[in-house]
Amino acid sequence: MANELKVPTMAELFAAGQKPEVLFWVGCAGSFDDRAKKITKAFVQLLNRAKVSFAVLGTEESCTGDPAKRSGNEFLFQMQAVTNIEVMNAYGINKIVTACPHCFNTIKNEYPGLGGHYEVVHHTQFLKTLFDDKRITLEGGQFKGKRITYHDPCYLGRANNVYEAPRDLIRKLDAELIEMKSCKEKGLCCGAGGAQMFKEPEKGDKDVNIERTEQAMETQPEIIAAGCPFCNTMMTDGVKNKEKEGAIAVMDIAELMASAGDL
Repeated sequence: MANELKVPTMAELFAAGQKPEVLFWVGCAGSFDDRAKKITKAFVQLLNRAKVSFAVLGTEESCTGDPAKRSGNEFLFQMQAVTNIEVMNAYGINKIVTACPHCFNTIKNEYPGLGGHYEVVHHTQFLKTLFDDKRITLEGGQFKGKRITYHDPCYLGRANNVYEAPRDLIRKLDAELIEMKSCKEKGLCCGAGGAQMFKEPEKGDKDVNIERTEQAMETQPEIIAAGCPFCNTMMTDGVKNKEKEGAIAVMDIAELMASAGDL
């Protein structure tokens, strides 16, 4: 099969005496959530297209501990984190890329205090580097002129000041990038942060994801672009709530890139 995905594990490469350029940290959503798996596949297609030497931990990867920490269970977080750090240090991991801003933030900012020191990049930053280094090119203008608005994930934007990489990639599609009134430093949460993803919201006047979806719809987009599996879910639910799923697509940056490249 020409389009078969090649996803080596660290264990396989280690046994063969090889070391990859980067470890792809898939994350829980990217591994188990059916919608997020499509983002994982799109990113792997791009990595394969760019001939990047990468590996995943596979069954050796466990949750980073972000939901446990954010919901107040520091003990569980440290157990999960230390387990992951021991595995990665045993393999001599230096560089990690992930499509989940929660994993990105936790490994980048919380793991050093527990002995895990790595260069951590978000998949939008990594893809931008691949484009800048001419390791991957885009043909096909299926998004040319399309109205795309980009939702800043909290843990990518406001927590880590990564605003431009995803926007640069959208511009490479020759799309029309339209900003929401609350964007970048003034972005609004999708409603899933702080482990809210795994519980029903507290009582109130309006769910956060509905408020955010309304802001996105004010830009009259054809596509709402996201860079986080949780944001993707929340914005998709918001679009369905407005019964606009036929008119507005919610797509991850990696999916936009893979679609434009006809992968």
